[in-house]
Amino acid sequence: MYKLLTSDSVARRGEFQTVHGTVQTPAFMNVATCGAIKGGVSALDLKEIGCQVQLCNTYHLHVRPGDGLVKEMGGIREFSRWDGPVLTDSGGFQVFSLAKLRKIKEEGVEFNCHIDGHRIFMGPEESMQIQSNLASTIAMAFDECVENPAKYEYAKSSCERTVRWLYRCREAMEQLNRRADTINKDQMLFGINQGCTYDELRIENMKQIVRLELDGYAIGGLAVGEPKEDMYRIISAVEPDMPDDRPRYLMGVGTPGNIIEGVYRGVDLFDCVMPSRNARHGHLFTMNGIINLNNAKYANDSSPIDPECDCPACQSFSRAYIHHLIKAKEILAMRLCVLHNLHFYNTLMEKIRSNIENGTYGAFREKYVNLLDTRI
Repeated sequence: MYKLLTSDSVARRGEFQTVHGTVQTPAFMNVATCGAIKGGVSALDLKEIGCQVQLCNTYHLHVRPGDGLVKEMGGIREFSRWDGPVLTDSGGFQVFSLAKLRKIKEEGVEFNCHIDGHRIFMGPEESMQIQSNLASTIAMAFDECVENPAKYEYAKSSCERTVRWLYRCREAMEQLNRRADTINKDQMLFGINQGCTYDELRIENMKQIVRLELDGYAIGGLAVGEPKEDMYRIISAVEPDMPDDRPRYLMGVGTPGNIIEGVYRGVDLFDCVMPSRNARHGHLFTMNGIINLNNAKYANDSSPIDPECDCPACQSFSRAYIHHLIKAKEILAMRLCVLHNLHFYNTLMEKIRSNIENGTYGAFREKYVNLLDTRI
C-alpha cells in the first residue's frame, strides 16, 4: 500500500507499507545480488548505513545456492539476516544479458547457465515459483529486456509478449500465495513497463499493465546505454499514466544526478550496482563531487572521505589510510569504500525527502544534479 504524503510539483514524498516494514520514499534499494553486497558488507551492516530495502536477484540465487535451499532456510530474509523488506528482480535482465545462447518462445526462455553451461528454462511461472521460494516482500514480473536501440517492430512484439507474461505472473503468484507451504503469503507483484525508447510503445504498454491493478509499477529497459536525455523523456512520457496510489520504480538507475532527475519526474524507488561497484575501485561520492582515492594526492590527506558524512568510514579513517589500503590491496579498503558510498546514497535520499517536504526540491535539484556527478 502506498500513501502519498506530499509533493513538490511532480516529485513525490510518500510511505510504502509492506508486510516487512514501511519504506519512506523516495528510496534507494541496496543491491545484494546473491544475498550480500560485494565488498564485505553484510545485511547486518545495512541498518547502520540507512538502508531500507535490500534487493536480491532471482536468477543468481536460483543457480547458487538454489532457491529450494533458501526456502528450507526460511527465505532470503532469514537466510541473509536482513529483517526489512526485500525486492527480488525476476531474473529477466540476467537471462538476456548473461546468456550467450538463448531461445525465446511464448512459454519462456531457454538458455545456458553462465556458470557451468547447463540448460535452464525460465518463464513467468518458473520466475514466480523461485521468488515465492525466496519469500521476498516484492516480486518482479518476468519480462523481456530488449537492448537499446531495437527495431520498432521487434520492440512492439516484445512488449505484447511481456504483457501476456505479466498476466501469467499474476495468476501464478495468486496460486502460490494460497499454498500452505508458502513462507510469505503476502508477497507483492510489480509489473514492468517496456518499449525501448519509443514513446508510443511505452505509453501504450503502461496503460495495459496498469489495468491489472498490481502492487506497484516499474520502468525497465532504461539506463542500458541510451543517452540520459532519452531516459528522462521516457519517464516523463509514462508518468501521467502511472497510478498515484502505487509506488513507481525506475530499475537499474543510477548516478546521483539520475536519481535527482528521476525523483523530479515522479519516481519513488531506485536501485543500482554503481555505488558499490565504483567503491570497490576507489571511486567515492561526496556532496562536492566524485573523488578517486587511487590518486597520489590523497596519500597524505588526513581528512575524511567527505567532511559532511557520518558513515563508519568517515567517522574513523582518513583518506590517506584508505588510499594506503587500496594500494596494499587490503580487503578492508573495499569494505570501507562500499560502506561510504551506500551511506552516501541513503543519506542523499533523506535529503531529497526533506526537500520535497519543505517545497525546496527545485532549488536542491538545481544545485546538486550536475555537481554530484562531477569528478573532482
